[in-house]
Amino acid sequence: MHVVIAWWDLAESSQTIDSLRTYLRDESVNAFTDVPGLRLKTWISDRAANRWGAVLLWESREAAAQPLPGRAPQLIGIPPTAHWAFDVEATVEGRYTQEALAGLGLAFEQ
Repeated sequence: MHVVIAWWDLAESSQTIDSLRTYLRDESVNAFTDVPGLRLKTWISDRAANRWGAVLLWESREAAAQPLPGRAPQLIGIPPTAHWAFDVEATVEGRYTQEALAGLGLAFEQ
């Protein structure tokens, strides 16, 4: 398994966390539902620091190398401020009450 993390500092972008949330709801989340080898994509934000990003969990390093359907880099207008890739050493699922992860998060709380 493989993890990729991308972070953008939005200070140099015309996009905001709110505008990117709208993009998630209207387009991006659905675009990633059929990406081969993608186990989970989590979009993240830090309003206090004006940062936006994503954490992607892949089945393999090879799967992580494929082109992605999202338009975030084009919308934000700059490449990620930071981009990291890691091998996964271990995973575990703890106890939880929500069966599905899809459709959760601030972008869907309207």
